Amino acid sequence: MSIIWQYLDKRGAAIKALKDYNSMRYIISHTSEEIAGAKERKSGIRTSNLDGMPKSRNPAAAENRIVDAIEEIDVLKERYRRAVEYMDWFCPAWEELSEDERFVLETSYQNDGGDQSGAVYSICEHFGIERSSAYNRKNRALDHLTILLYGK
Repeated sequence: MSIIWQYLDKRGAAIKALKDYNSMRYIISHTSEEIAGAKERKSGIRTSNLDGMPKSRNPAAAENRIVDAIEEIDVLKERYRRAVEYMDWFCPAWEELSEDERFVLETSYQNDGGDQSGAVYSICEHFGIERSSAYNRKNRALDHLTILLYGK
């Protein structure tokens, strides 16, 4: 094992990976639509506006639009590649967790900007436990995910 793994904040990295999960799922499910839209914009011909105002003509406007669309498609494909790589890395560890651990982590870290105290109350209510036990359960689940993702 490389020495750098001893200095990596594995717990913080696991939290960031948890928070990115929904974004990566969204990227994977919507990238093909975004690429199709970019391809359509690339090949589409713009209509002229007949508003009576003189136009400054750019002879390379069509080429610029095509190049911009190609660059956008390249960015979308790279983003998709990274999302697939993330899912290949994260999903096996996520699926290894128990259903209770996944519930606790989803409630704590994937709650769309909600506060942590609300998440703890939801965990308390779901399991019928007190706050300190909910925090302990959250910490154990996060530690388990961290070990699954990064090892010891």
